[in-house]
Amino acid sequence: MNRIVLLALTLTLLAALVTSARYPYQKVLQHSRIRGRQHGPNVCAVQKVMGSNKQYYTNCKQWYQRKICGKSTVIVYECCPGYEKVPGEKGCPAALPLSNIYDTLGIVGAATTQLYSDRANLRPEIEGPGSFTIFAPSNEAWAALPAEILDALVSNVNIELLNALRYHMVDRRLLTDEMKHGVTVPSMYQNLDIHIHHYPNGIVTVNCARLIKADHHATNGVVHVIDKVITAVTNSLDQVVETEDSLETLRAAVAASGLDTLLQSEDKQFTLLAPTNEAFEKVPQETLTRILGDPEALKDLLHHHLLNSAHCSEAIIAGSSIETIEGTPLEVGCLGEELTLNGKAVISRKDVLATNGVVHFIDELLIPDSAKTLIELGKDSVASSAIDLFQQAGLGSHLAVNERVTVIAPHNNAFKAGTPPIDRDMKNLLQNHIVKEQLSSKYLYHGQVLETVGGKKLRVFVYRNALCIENSCIDAHDQKGRYGTLFIVDKLLTPPSGNVMDVLKADNRFSMLVAAIQSAGLTETLNREGTFTVFAPTDEAFRALPRGELNKLLGNAKELSNLLKYHIGEEILVSGAVSQLVRMKSLQGEKLESVSKNSTLFVNKSPVTEADIMATNGVVHAINTVLQPVKSHDRGDELSDSGLEILRQAAAYSKVSQRHARLAPAYSMLMSKMKQRS
Repeated sequence: MNRIVLLALTLTLLAALVTSARYPYQKVLQHSRIRGRQHGPNVCAVQKVMGSNKQYYTNCKQWYQRKICGKSTVIVYECCPGYEKVPGEKGCPAALPLSNIYDTLGIVGAATTQLYSDRANLRPEIEGPGSFTIFAPSNEAWAALPAEILDALVSNVNIELLNALRYHMVDRRLLTDEMKHGVTVPSMYQNLDIHIHHYPNGIVTVNCARLIKADHHATNGVVHVIDKVITAVTNSLDQVVETEDSLETLRAAVAASGLDTLLQSEDKQFTLLAPTNEAFEKVPQETLTRILGDPEALKDLLHHHLLNSAHCSEAIIAGSSIETIEGTPLEVGCLGEELTLNGKAVISRKDVLATNGVVHFIDELLIPDSAKTLIELGKDSVASSAIDLFQQAGLGSHLAVNERVTVIAPHNNAFKAGTPPIDRDMKNLLQNHIVKEQLSSKYLYHGQVLETVGGKKLRVFVYRNALCIENSCIDAHDQKGRYGTLFIVDKLLTPPSGNVMDVLKADNRFSMLVAAIQSAGLTETLNREGTFTVFAPTDEAFRALPRGELNKLLGNAKELSNLLKYHIGEEILVSGAVSQLVRMKSLQGEKLESVSKNSTLFVNKSPVTEADIMATNGVVHAINTVLQPVKSHDRGDELSDSGLEILRQAAAYSKVSQRHARLAPAYSMLMSKMKQRS
C-alpha cells in the first residue's frame, strides 16, 4: 500500500513540475531532470538511440516506448545543461564556470566551431564585450560536410568561413523560451533570417538543424550546439519548385492550378511534399491525364501534398497524423534515418528549406480520395471484391465517370465463401446498390428513402450502435471520391419485395403461419403501411407443437391472435443492428429480447434460421420455434416459484426436524412464511 501511495505522489509531483514549464523544450527537459534525480542533483535522463550518437530529452510517452524512429533506445544519465560533476560527490552539484562564448564553445564540446572561430578571426569578437547567440555546429556536423565544401570554407578563412560563422550568430541573447514556432531572427550575416521551429515534442530546430545542447550561458551571450552546419535561405517554396530539374512535372501542375501564388506567400509556413518527375511517371497515364485535366481534382491533388506548417525531419521521432490543407490526414513518421508517409519510405531528399517552409522530395504521388474515381477508390480498399463485381456486371461506367452517385459496397468479408456469379438477377441487385446522388453517411437520418439507378427505393434505419440501409449496415468510414462516395457495408443488401404478407405468402415455409394470421384476423394489419419486425415460425415450428395444443390454439381466435402478436415487433430491427441485448415491444404488449452470438441472431434465446427478409413495411426473420409469452398467474391459489421453493425446503426440514430438535425453529419460520403467502 505504501508503494502505491508513493507512486501516486511521484506521478502527481511529476505532472505538477512538467506542467509548470511553459514551453515544450522546457517541459521535456524538466521531465528528464525528474527521471534523473535519483542519481543526484542536476542529473538528466537522456534516451540514446542504439547504434548511433543521437540522444534526446523526451516526453513521458517516448520514455515508456523506449523507441526513437522505430529504433531501440537506452537510458543514459548526464549533467543537465549548465552543470558539472564534482569528484567524490553525487550527481552534478556545481554550476559550470561562466566564461565568454569562445571559451564556452570548448566547454560544451563544440571544439571545431571554436577552432574555426579562431581561424576566421571571429575570436576577438566572441571573447569581447557584447551580447550574442551562437548556434554552434557540433564536431560531427562539421565532419559531415562534403569535403569540397569544407575545403572551400577553410581555405578562404577571411571571407567564406567568417560569413558562414556569422550566419550562425544573432546579436542578442536568445534562449529556447524565446524561440517560438515559425519565427525568424536576423543573423549577423547581412541580416539574413534564421528560421526557428519549436515543436510540441520539445525539439527545437534552426534551419532544420536540431538543438542538441541548448541554453549554455556565457558572460557575453548564449551557446546552442546544433547537429548541422546551416546555410542561408533565400528561395520561397515556389522558387524551389522553379529551380529544381527533378520537379518539372510538378512545376507545370502548379502553374496550371494557380498554386504558385500560395507557394510564393510569406504569410504562412508550409511543408511541401514535392513529387518528383519519377513519381508522376509511376501513375497510369489515363489517371494522370484525367486529374491534370480536371481543375478541382488537380487542386485537391496538390493541396494533399501541402502540410499546414513546417515539419523538419529532425522533429519527427515517432509517427503522427498531420492534416494536409486538402483536409485529409497523412501519417508522417520515421524509420531510422528515413522519413515515412503512411508507413512507406518514399522521401528521397529531405529538409530543403525555403523562406516560407520546407520541402521534402517524394518518389510517389499521393492521390487523395477526393481526386479519385470510385473504381480507383475501391480497388485498394476493403471493398475491392465488390468493385470487381460491379465491373463484371457492366456497371463500371457509373463508377468511372463524373456521375454523382453513392455506391453501397459490401466489405470483402462478405465474400469469404466466394463471389456470386453474374447473372441477370445479380446485375439487377447490384444496380440497386448504386444510389442516384452523392451522399455522406453523417447526414443520413432514420426513415430517409434513397433512390437507386435500378429503380428501387431503399430505407435508412438509424440505431443506437448501427446505421443501416435496408439489411446492410455501414461497416467502415465513408470514402468520398471526386464524384461518388463509397459506403462500405457488412453484406449485400436485399431490397424489399412486397409487404410482410406478400413475403410470407411467397415462401412455402410459412404456409401454416399465413393461415394462422388469416384465421386470427391480422391480415389487414400486416398488409398496411407500418414498421414491423416479424419473427416468423416456420411450418416445422408449428408441427413441433403437441397436436392437442396446436388444435386448441387454432380453435381459439383470441388466443391465437394474442400469440401471433407476440411474434410481431412494433419497429424494424435488422440483424446488423443487434450488437447487444435489444428489447423490443411486441404488438401483444410484452417485450421481445434479441441478441447476436457468433453472427447468429437470437430472439428469446431461440436462434433465427434466416434473418433480414425485407418487406416494404418491415422485416421478416424465420425461426423454427413458436415463441410463448410469459404466462401471468391470475389465480390467487397458484404459488410463485419462490413459494414452491419454500414448500420444497419446508418438506425437507419437516423430516429432519423430527430427528433434530435444534432445527425446529427454522422449520417453524418456513411454515410461517407459507402461511403468510396463503
